[in-house]
Amino acid sequence: MADSNQWAIPEALQPRRDQLGYELDTALRAVMLVHAEIPEDAYTASILGTERLGYGVVIEANGRRLVLTMGYLITEAEQLWLTAHDGHVVQGHTLAYDQATGFGLVLPLGPLQVTPLQRGSSAQLDVGDPLTVIGHGGISHSLTARLIARREFAGYWEYLLDEALFTAPPHPQWGGTALVDARGQLVGVGSLFVQETINGESVDANMFVPIDLLEPILQDLVQLGRSAHAPRPWLGVYTAEQADHIIVAGLTRDGPAHRAGVQLGDVITAVAGKRVFSLPDFFRGVWRMGSAGADIPLTLTRGRESVQVKVHSASRDDFLKKPPRH
Repeated sequence: MADSNQWAIPEALQPRRDQLGYELDTALRAVMLVHAEIPEDAYTASILGTERLGYGVVIEANGRRLVLTMGYLITEAEQLWLTAHDGHVVQGHTLAYDQATGFGLVLPLGPLQVTPLQRGSSAQLDVGDPLTVIGHGGISHSLTARLIARREFAGYWEYLLDEALFTAPPHPQWGGTALVDARGQLVGVGSLFVQETINGESVDANMFVPIDLLEPILQDLVQLGRSAHAPRPWLGVYTAEQADHIIVAGLTRDGPAHRAGVQLGDVITAVAGKRVFSLPDFFRGVWRMGSAGADIPLTLTRGRESVQVKVHSASRDDFLKKPPRH
């Protein structure tokens, strides 16, 4: 997701100041470039890479300016830099990463001469509403979009949102982009490039994490570096949904599922004796068993055999390198 001034959103898709009811330049300046370097021996290095580029948006919390981004950009970061709209670079520090929502917070280690973006409410959005997707680099890296869907989203890495926001056309460098409503308020943060089915047709889109998920945990993230909720049980399994089957497509080496004997190609049919037919079924079934450390009974189909395993779950955070102290 490298950022370069050599590309631009087509002019026809760029936001037009005369059609907006807020000061666009203020919103443009609030989006930073986030550059993270991760050590080669980090747990996520082989999956997400050792050099990550994305965006983050300046918000205010507890009287401080912080940068809200997606946690996958900054997790296990050894070095972090924030580049402002005018090219000014400030070192950053990973303040928090919430596994449940995917949000990450960066603490700037120098002054940011930027007006924080006000947070709105994603609950007030309706499908069809016009929105602006803002990346670092000004108006040429931003586009006008519409909300095309709001629905449940399940990610194969043991991630689930009860309701995510989907917009089109998609921003080509989506990670950490700011989703801004008609009043110029932040309503979501960009997470993924996806394909949605609208009226029977496949449409390229972006998935945004709704800003409403931040408010209940923001104070805890700032003060504790994490949500106060007990961590969910994590199995270290990557799953794929095919028809009504949950297939083990990948395993974290030495992760809980791997240690318990789960194998690639296994079909997960039940959690604690209850059948599961979709990724949300599977994740919710695991999480109902308690917090991290709970034993999770799984029923697997392996070839023609039915196999019972008990996975001693863990906290995903225990496998991650912690940021250096500042």
